[in-house]
Amino acid sequence: MTEASATTTVDPEKHPLEAPNPPLPDRRAQVLHVGCGAPNPKKLHAVFVPDRWREVRLDIDPKVEPDVLSTMVSMPDVGDASCDAIWSSHNVEHLHDHEVPTAFAEFVRVLKPTGFALITCPNIRAVAQLVADGRLEEPMYEAPSGVVTALDMLYGFRHSIARGNLFMCHNTGFDADRAGRLLLNAGFDQVRVTKGTSY
Repeated sequence: MTEASATTTVDPEKHPLEAPNPPLPDRRAQVLHVGCGAPNPKKLHAVFVPDRWREVRLDIDPKVEPDVLSTMVSMPDVGDASCDAIWSSHNVEHLHDHEVPTAFAEFVRVLKPTGFALITCPNIRAVAQLVADGRLEEPMYEAPSGVVTALDMLYGFRHSIARGNLFMCHNTGFDADRAGRLLLNAGFDQVRVTKGTSY
């Protein structure tokens, strides 16, 4: 990605008090918000405080008007080593299984050597336990878009899919072991996997 700035030239002898200060470059670190959805700063992880981080929104859905219209599998408009961080919340499960290694390799490509990725997704083991316990359609929690069941966690949020948003379909799944292994195989130097407080 490239950045450009514009300056105004003023003759200081004619307008000594009107000479503008040149714009300061945006020194905030850049976080690539992959699968950002509709604009909402609250969707960012709490670590990405606005006075220190600048959000660049990337999504496959043109309706959400992202800064970068792209898939996770191929991000040609995002330069090599151009991002300080990646935030990916509940979207890697939307990839087809064979796309996961390619997407994770793209994450590595666009991150600076000192960069990091924060990725969160459903834990398929926890969801499978709900299914084994006979709780497939039992409400598990309420999201901003509605009540979520184990069936939604497995296959995607059914109400959004029924309204025609096929981007919400889930096409693969992860547990801690699988996520860690695939991220290491993609080229991340270190991977730390923790279980969340939900599913």
